[in-house]
Amino acid sequence: MRRVSLAGLGAIALIATVPFLSQIPGWHSGSAVAQNIKTQGQIQLRLEAEKQVVAQDQQGKQSQKWEPLKGQAVVRPGDVLRYTLSSENKSDRLVKNLTLNQPIPKGMAYVLKSANVANNGKITYSIDGGRSFGENPTVKVILPDGKVETKPAPAIAYTHIRLQVPSVPAKTTVKATYQTQVR
Repeated sequence: MRRVSLAGLGAIALIATVPFLSQIPGWHSGSAVAQNIKTQGQIQLRLEAEKQVVAQDQQGKQSQKWEPLKGQAVVRPGDVLRYTLSSENKSDRLVKNLTLNQPIPKGMAYVLKSANVANNGKITYSIDGGRSFGENPTVKVILPDGKVETKPAPAIAYTHIRLQVPSVPAKTTVKATYQTQVR
């Protein structure tokens, strides 16, 4: 059994195109304020984590639910965590081109195809520590015969998720979710 502090998971939202007015939050505060210089729009970020719990009833039927992780959380290899990133535009103005880079915490593997974002957002991924992003990352594999083949990157190779939202209307919240699995 592994005892992990949520702060130790390293899942802190980073803003790439919007500078922070305050420091990046820890898990205790749960939010941050960001400002877009051009529109003076304020974005408040909130990152929440939940652990998937699978239960089986007396008839053998399985059901799943999500339990919030708070404070010191116990996670084990194989556990699935779901992160919800909420970006609230607290201003009276439209915020354009919001880009959020979210690292995959160390000791975790991204669950392929689990990410989604509202408001016509675009999702891209990095397998090189956040230096470059693409919709479908690939890796080159050397086959036994010496030939090189390009294949989809395995889930374990993903290091970051980039969420790009073209616009966040005034006084609205955009949510994005993704899942990881404890290695």
